[in-house]
Amino acid sequence: VQLQASGGGLVQAGGSLKLSCKFTGINFSINTVGWYRQVPGNQREMVARISSGGMENYADFVNGRFSISRDNVRRLLYLQMNNLKPEDTAVYYCHVNHRSTDFWGRGTQVTVSS
Repeated sequence: VQLQASGGGLVQAGGSLKLSCKFTGINFSINTVGWYRQVPGNQREMVARISSGGMENYADFVNGRFSISRDNVRRLLYLQMNNLKPEDTAVYYCHVNHRSTDFWGRGTQVTVSS
């Protein structure tokens, strides 16, 4: 199982970024997948998840600014992030729990300047 995240970068407050994650080695369409983030010294926290049926779940801090989506044919997971804030600065990881094992992408850095 491999997860390859991309799309991070440096953006000014109020800007937007779209993260992508490519999944290989699993039956992507039947799994709940998600995005997490981590700031050095803090625990990794859930940002958004999407079930195999398309049900979306967001952390409270998202507050309508982010949108998670998936492309089951291309095995891609997306996170559209709008109205970014400096406190969104973190390494963002894509995730799947497959057969009771957590798999993580390498992470992509998102930096939001004020």
